[in-house]
Amino acid sequence: MHLLLAFAIVLFAGVLLSGLAHRTVLSTAVLFLAGFVLGGGVTGVVDLRPDDDIVVGLAELALFSVLYTDGMRVGFSDLRRAWRLPVRALVLGMPLTFGVTAVLAHYVAGLPWLESMLVGAVLAPTDPVFASAIVGREEVPGRLRSLLNVESGLNDGLALPVVLVLLSVLEQDDVSLTSLATELALGVALGVFVPALAVLLIRSRYTSATPLYASLGGLSIGLMVLGIASVTHANLFLAAFTAGITVATLAPDVEHSFAEFDELVTELLKLAAILVFGALISPAFLGEIPLSGYLFAVLALVLARPIAIFLSLLRSRLPLPEQAVAAWFGPKGFASVVYGLLILEAGVTRGDEMFHLVALVIFASILAHSSTDVPIAHAFARAETRRSGPALAAEPAVLQETEEPRKDRQG
Repeated sequence: MHLLLAFAIVLFAGVLLSGLAHRTVLSTAVLFLAGFVLGGGVTGVVDLRPDDDIVVGLAELALFSVLYTDGMRVGFSDLRRAWRLPVRALVLGMPLTFGVTAVLAHYVAGLPWLESMLVGAVLAPTDPVFASAIVGREEVPGRLRSLLNVESGLNDGLALPVVLVLLSVLEQDDVSLTSLATELALGVALGVFVPALAVLLIRSRYTSATPLYASLGGLSIGLMVLGIASVTHANLFLAAFTAGITVATLAPDVEHSFAEFDELVTELLKLAAILVFGALISPAFLGEIPLSGYLFAVLALVLARPIAIFLSLLRSRLPLPEQAVAAWFGPKGFASVVYGLLILEAGVTRGDEMFHLVALVIFASILAHSSTDVPIAHAFARAETRRSGPALAAEPAVLQETEEPRKDRQG
């Protein structure tokens, strides 16, 4: 109950400050790092450990909801029209990010190569949740929003097989590539067939729904996908994103009726997960990380992603300012949290050290990206105003020139 009460109070504070956050560099995501203050290492109001069921379960549920929502924003037709830039980021940028991060983990943080590769795989995925002002604002160019949204929706699932393989090697278990491939393929299949069947039933002439229950259609589809994927051990995250795309493609009306409710549910889960994650990061936890770990975290944010994206977007015709924003906004979020918890659960050698590094990078990413998304979104808005300003200023003159002859004719 202490956790529920703390969440309710912090949520209300977020409501009160959301307007200020929209206009300034303050972000509600940063606000929910109040969990840091409420955690066992500071005030002790919320006492959680990384291996608690609520931590793992909430992180997975939040990531599933985020990916399901992201998929709904990217229907198949949108994905088909705007695939080139995301493919560059996924096929070139993501492996480069993985490689640069692994090199930094080895030479800066001092991890062995195999552990360094695992840390690189865990931190390679990006999450636009903490950069919502970039992904969700109309003043930001659509191609940039599409790039970040599609990339982040797909790279979580793509990183998972690498994480599982490396974990299996570290555990000295037999690595079954067939089982991993089956898990991924089953996730995609569920994400397509379950929503497709649900849409057929919704549109059947033998069924009908009131407006209230129609708005719950998207939620029920998502819950079915989640439940079936959990029972069949399919990849939850690929199933979520694929299901969102399927619903948006086959039934835009279901997506539209569910959109507002879906955003509220996702926002609640997201903020709760951020609060819980913040409660895990105590001063004692940060004090256990050596200086080399902090240097690694800084370099992982300012070097790994920017280098990878700039190289992958060479000759892409994307304007340089947009390339810079895409390179910077590689925030680490729920996927990295979940994969980092997998390392702890596996009990591998130096697993605690790897989790500390991963958690530090995520913590720094939340602070850095959540406090820079709003100013950059405003910069795009100002740039658009400057571009449209001369045209608007010239419009009255054009009207005057067209109206004066009319007055003369009337005279």
